[in-house]
Amino acid sequence: MESKIPVTVLTGYLGSGKTTLLNNILHGNHGKKIAVIVNDMGEVNVDEALINQSGFKRTDEKLVSMSNGCICCTLREDLIVELNKIVSDHEIEQIVIEASGISEPIPIAQSIALEDNPLGIDLSAKLELDAIVSIVDVNRFWDNFQSGQAIEKRKSQEVVEEEDRDIRDLLIDQIEFCNVLLLNKCDLLSEEKVTKIEKLIRKLQPTAKIIKTVQSKVELSEILDTKLFDMEEISASAGWIKELELGYQDHIPETEEYGISSFVYRRQLPFDANKFNVYADQYLPDSVTRAKGFLWLAQHNDFSVIFETAGNHKSIGVLTYWVATMPEEEQQQTIDSDPELESLWHPVYGDRLTEIVFIGMGMDQAAIEQQLDACLVDETSFVNNSFNQLSPYPWEKTTDEN
Repeated sequence: MESKIPVTVLTGYLGSGKTTLLNNILHGNHGKKIAVIVNDMGEVNVDEALINQSGFKRTDEKLVSMSNGCICCTLREDLIVELNKIVSDHEIEQIVIEASGISEPIPIAQSIALEDNPLGIDLSAKLELDAIVSIVDVNRFWDNFQSGQAIEKRKSQEVVEEEDRDIRDLLIDQIEFCNVLLLNKCDLLSEEKVTKIEKLIRKLQPTAKIIKTVQSKVELSEILDTKLFDMEEISASAGWIKELELGYQDHIPETEEYGISSFVYRRQLPFDANKFNVYADQYLPDSVTRAKGFLWLAQHNDFSVIFETAGNHKSIGVLTYWVATMPEEEQQQTIDSDPELESLWHPVYGDRLTEIVFIGMGMDQAAIEQQLDACLVDETSFVNNSFNQLSPYPWEKTTDEN
């Protein structure tokens, strides 16, 4: 059976050092024939003398072979199509993809790792994701992270689909979904300042390997042919997921060093959807860097609702039906197969529960919990349906007629 070609994806905000890292790979002594997919050919340092010496020429301004076996390809066509073309060259041993500075890594990973995609080209049979490498510019980290500015468009043709997204939201996406984190430009900050950034990043991403770099210089074995990627593991590697997995009683108290902390808000009473909407929109403090979890809303008693916030970006939507809404036989089968669910099962409300993870700096946990408690519907009002039945959200339960 023919072995699959490993793929490394580089992510990071504009100016973080992705192109510098690519140049290090291109000119490195790795002995591999590597195809590199980039967003802007002009920024990659392809030495014309090396091209001439190698005996290869440009092909439609897309492919360039260098003397050390690397190939560069501008990403002007669909990623899936380009990858499918590259794998037809059986001499390629590794592929490196530089994601756009305003791109999320998850869609790229899905294009490679999943069998189904819009074009019907199954890359998973030919390629395997080796690692997602996220590069963070520590020198500009706080400016980018705390600015609240909308995502900068590098080129006019790059489109930000969600206009209300800000830089912090994107940075968190890039940090949470990765195997390796390069803290770049560490020479421009004091060790203490770098450590503070590292501790916050470690809260957001407790699993990935963190490497401190200058000018994106790193041993290539740390990012190439690592065999680190696992879709299930990386999808569950974010700090907020790890916090929920710990459980309330197992949460480790914070040292509060640099004021960086986290906590889980858990209640077995529903929120009033109107009150929670106002709180999330107007009163959630700036000290909260990241919040994500599952809500029980009184006006939408059948639905488990997922809520998240990062920077100025907030989203809320229906996730699934609560197990408690299933027919009794299905309920019991589900409970029997999940011991954790059984331990949390309420005799009246079943699995209905609110769990929100908060990660931030200088958070006042008591004040946040008090404000959230003020959004709850008390048990008497809920049982008697004496709360405001109107909701700011449009979700309605659907019925299966079959």
